[in-house]
Amino acid sequence: MTSIEDWVEKMNATTGTTATSATATTAKGQTVPAHVGMFQLLNGVYITGAICCLARLGVPDLVEHGPKSAAELATAIGADPRALYRLMRATASVGVLSEGADGKFSETPLSAVLRSNANPSLRGFAIMHSREWHGLGWSHLDYCVRTGKQALDKIYGEPIFQFFEKRPEEAQLFNQSMTDLSMIDGPAVADAYSFDEIRSIVDVGGGHGLLLATILARNPQMKGTLHEVAHVVAGAYIMKHIIHDWPDDVCIKILKACRKGVNPGGKLLVVDNVIQPGNDFAPGKFLDLQMLIFPGGCERTEKQFRELFSAAGWQLSRVIPTAVPESIVEGVPA
Repeated sequence: MTSIEDWVEKMNATTGTTATSATATTAKGQTVPAHVGMFQLLNGVYITGAICCLARLGVPDLVEHGPKSAAELATAIGADPRALYRLMRATASVGVLSEGADGKFSETPLSAVLRSNANPSLRGFAIMHSREWHGLGWSHLDYCVRTGKQALDKIYGEPIFQFFEKRPEEAQLFNQSMTDLSMIDGPAVADAYSFDEIRSIVDVGGGHGLLLATILARNPQMKGTLHEVAHVVAGAYIMKHIIHDWPDDVCIKILKACRKGVNPGGKLLVVDNVIQPGNDFAPGKFLDLQMLIFPGGCERTEKQFRELFSAAGWQLSRVIPTAVPESIVEGVPA
């Protein structure tokens, strides 16, 4: 059985810095045929689809307490046993489940995070990636690249947040996915930044408030407020995955509102990916395309953040890395 580490190593073999029509050379000096590397990259869509389906069917929940056969699981979820076996055999080949000699499938660390009761859980995030609107959006990437416009405007005739307003089930799934992500990156933000001198903080657009709750639990001297808009006077404003949703003109309005309300000597904390120069792989470079397709925003470089802050009356003071791909971009009143 090929482990996920083996598969990742194969995928890594396609991300080198030099290539010819016949081979690709990795940073480790390994050479593989270029078509092999390309096949591995293109097959990523199959892997994603299979994992999302596994999560949607709830299979990881059902193997939490012990191995089960495809026939047992098919009865529980109302699926075709042979088709379900083929699905689990595929995901097990990348470490999401493990098939034993008896044909039964067991939990693995990767399948465990797809359980609904996992902490953190990525089940909602996986299911979101299998929804029709998400797949259609990515199928219109060429339209977005050609026009600079968003896919859902073309497909459904409305931007994504209006789309969610009319479809509560999709909105609930999206919000749960964002909360699940906060279970991962919230502690990383709280660990990376010292809030000792801050007495009050507003989480702007903080959804269910998990990031704010995580910060307050570690900083009892602070009072926290959760608001969808920045109109509360505070010692600091924090926003995670908010600025990347919007084009510059909207971001400047949000940041100006924070600047108007901040106490003297206060802070602005923007938690987003900060794109680095060069050809190295970074999740933010593909999340940037997600922003292009759906809300119309973007991931930004440090230079772009600096210019954005300046236009709204802030001065970028530092960029603080965290244990997750996101960084904390700190600003002070200009």
